[in-house]
Amino acid sequence: MKKLIVLLVLLLLSTTLVFAQGGKEAATGADEPFKVGVIYISSPGDMGYSYMHDQGTIAAEEYFGDKIEVIRMENVPENDSSMRAMEQLIDAGCKIIFANSYNYQDYMLQVAQENPDVYFEHCSGYLSNDNMSNYFGRMYQMRYLSGMIAAKMSPSGKLGYVGAFNTPEVVRGINAFALGARAVNPNATVTVVWTNTWYDPSLERQGAIALLDQGVDVIAQHQDTTEPAKAAIERGKYAVGYNADFRKIVGDDHVLVSPMWNWENYMIPAIESAINGTWETQSYWGGLDDGMVHLSPISPLVPEDFVAEVMKVHDKIEDGSWDVFWGSLKDNKGTVRQNAGEKMADSDMLTMDWFVEGVIGSVK
Repeated sequence: MKKLIVLLVLLLLSTTLVFAQGGKEAATGADEPFKVGVIYISSPGDMGYSYMHDQGTIAAEEYFGDKIEVIRMENVPENDSSMRAMEQLIDAGCKIIFANSYNYQDYMLQVAQENPDVYFEHCSGYLSNDNMSNYFGRMYQMRYLSGMIAAKMSPSGKLGYVGAFNTPEVVRGINAFALGARAVNPNATVTVVWTNTWYDPSLERQGAIALLDQGVDVIAQHQDTTEPAKAAIERGKYAVGYNADFRKIVGDDHVLVSPMWNWENYMIPAIESAINGTWETQSYWGGLDDGMVHLSPISPLVPEDFVAEVMKVHDKIEDGSWDVFWGSLKDNKGTVRQNAGEKMADSDMLTMDWFVEGVIGSVK
């Protein structure tokens, strides 16, 4: 009888130990970090577009701490190799994947449809799915303000713009820049050159030089590096940066201002909703009012009284009492595109394929 009792006690202890070990393993699994994948078109060392995305990623890492683990993939081309990158991130256990360039969207949609248990976030596009959102910001608002500053500082009124591709995003930004410039100088012009690349330091510089050779004295850009700005400053001209604060990076006050992003203001809530199970697909287009975009500090070369005028317009955009594409608009061929008193719908801004009056160049 005593032997039987001892055996029962030993069996009970053994069973308890097994359950305890199983419970420990479950707890360890629950404590594992939530994996986040991020795909960049270039290296964050570009000090521009991917750099600012990575600043948003770093802010998310700081916010969540050990709760998340981020896996980055850099210099991923906008072709089917991006699908392989996403699949590698899924194999590594990522439950939400961000991709930061326009032409990833078709590839991401295909991967999203094949992996319904993973959340996908595409930056700058328009495609979506039950488990795929798209997100961007109303950078055109900051383009307008930077156009005001460029026109104020331009001795000739001849401004140049180095554009990547003729997508609605880039066209919209050029138009906003031109409208801001012509609000200050009605005779201002914006000459556009296309590089047909988001990221190519050499081509970006060549585009800026071509504009400078035509007599422009301010270079703006929708490109991923600082090369257009550097080319302008080397000629003793002004520059308008983009993405990051180029004045800090280039180290010259001739960078008048830089329209900038706050990607963390989208990434952090998206990750949080994925973790807690409340993620929902959306098409997000945030502006100045919710902190997705902002201006860098303005160069001290810009007169203080004019900075105050710019900030008045800034505040009107922020409080929603005015926006860039409100009122009468003509294209650069003289055709009326919008009448006085009208407000352009988001759908029309998101498909914009024409230049406003004052822009020298062609979208097609």
